[in-house]
Amino acid sequence: MPTQGRTIFEEEHEMFRDATRRFLQAEVEPHRDRWAEQGAVDPEIYQKAGEQGLLCMWVDEQYGGPGIKDFRYDQIFDEENCRYGDTGLFISLHNRIVAPYLGALGTEEQKTRYLPGCVSGETILGIAMTEPGAGSDVAGMKTRAEDKGDHYLLNGSKTYISNGIIGNLFMVAAKTGAPESRQLGLFLVEGDTPGFKRGRNLAKMGLKSQDTAELFFDNVEVPKANVLGDSTRGFYNLMKFLAEERLMNAVGNLAMADAALDLTLDFARERKVFGQTVADFQVNRFKFADMRTGIDVAQIFVDHCVMAHNRGELTPETAAQAKLFTSELLGRTVDECVQLHGGAGFMDEYRISRLYRDARIARIYAGSSEVMREIVARSMGLDPRKKAAAA
Repeated sequence: MPTQGRTIFEEEHEMFRDATRRFLQAEVEPHRDRWAEQGAVDPEIYQKAGEQGLLCMWVDEQYGGPGIKDFRYDQIFDEENCRYGDTGLFISLHNRIVAPYLGALGTEEQKTRYLPGCVSGETILGIAMTEPGAGSDVAGMKTRAEDKGDHYLLNGSKTYISNGIIGNLFMVAAKTGAPESRQLGLFLVEGDTPGFKRGRNLAKMGLKSQDTAELFFDNVEVPKANVLGDSTRGFYNLMKFLAEERLMNAVGNLAMADAALDLTLDFARERKVFGQTVADFQVNRFKFADMRTGIDVAQIFVDHCVMAHNRGELTPETAAQAKLFTSELLGRTVDECVQLHGGAGFMDEYRISRLYRDARIARIYAGSSEVMREIVARSMGLDPRKKAAAA
C-alpha cells in the first residue's frame, strides 16, 4: 500500500524510511543471491545495521540505544526489507522478538552486559523454544534445566532455530518443573558455552539465506546470573510477548504480499500474450484489483494494531487475528502472482519464485493458522475445555 495513503506515519518516519531503503539497497540487496547460496547472511550485516542505528531502537541510552519505543520504526524497517532487502535477513527477530525479553525481564546486570552488543550488532540473538516433538505444545517440551544450587544444568535439543548458525546469544526455554507440567525457565546461553553445540544448517523450502539449525545442550552449566526472569514462570512470559511477535509477523506478511503484487504488476505490463500485455486481459485486471483491495484493507487493520501496541492496548487475540488473516492473504497473493507470471514464475531468476517459497512458512511459524483460529475462537467463548469442566 503506498505510504501516502496511510495515516499513521509522520515526517520523521518517512525520513527514516528513506534512510532505511538506501541502506538496504546498498548493503543487502546486492548480496541476496550469494546469501541464499551460502545458506546464511553475512554476520557483519548486523554490525553495519547497528552502525546505522537500525538495531533495537527501543533500548535506553544507558545501554547504548536511542530509547525510541515507537513500534512504527520497526514496522518501517520490515516493510522496506521485504521490498529492497532480503526476507531471510531476520533483523526483526533480533530487534522485536528476542531482545524485548531481555529488556523487560533482564536484571540490571544482564541488561548492562548484553544490550549494548544487541544495539551494535556484535551480539546476534536467537530464541530456542521449538523441539522435534514440541512446537506450540509447550507441555511436550523435553529440554530440562536442573537446579544445582549456584547454576542450572541444561540438557536437551532444539530444532528449526532461526539465526542458529550465526547467532551468539540464545534465549533457551527449558522445563524446570515436573515433565508433564508447563513450568518453564528462560536461560541465556552464549554461543561458546561448553556443552552447547550447533547441528547442521537445515535445508529448507524457502528463506534460503536464513540459517535455521538444530541446537544441542549436553550438561550445559548456566549460571544463575543467566536466568531470565523467574525460572518457574517462563511459560507465562512467553505468552506475554507473543502478541508483539505475531504483530511483527503480520507486518512482514503484508509487506511481502505488497512486494509480490508490485513485481507481478510490472511483469504483466511488459509481457505480451496474443498481441496484448498480460495486464490488459480483463480476467487479470480483476485479479489485480482483488489483490490490491485485500492488501489495502488488511493494511488498515495492521496499522491500527501497531498504534494499539504503541499504546499498550494490543491484545493477544487481536494479534492472532492479524497474524492469521495476513498470513493467509499472503499465501493467496503469492500463488496468484506466480500464476500471472506463467512459466517465468517457476524460474528462480524471477524473484516471485523465491517469494512464493519464502511465504509458505508464514502460516506455520509464530503459531500456525490452526493455532491462531483456536485462540480467536476461545476469545469468542468457544472453548470446549470450559464446557467440559462445567458439565
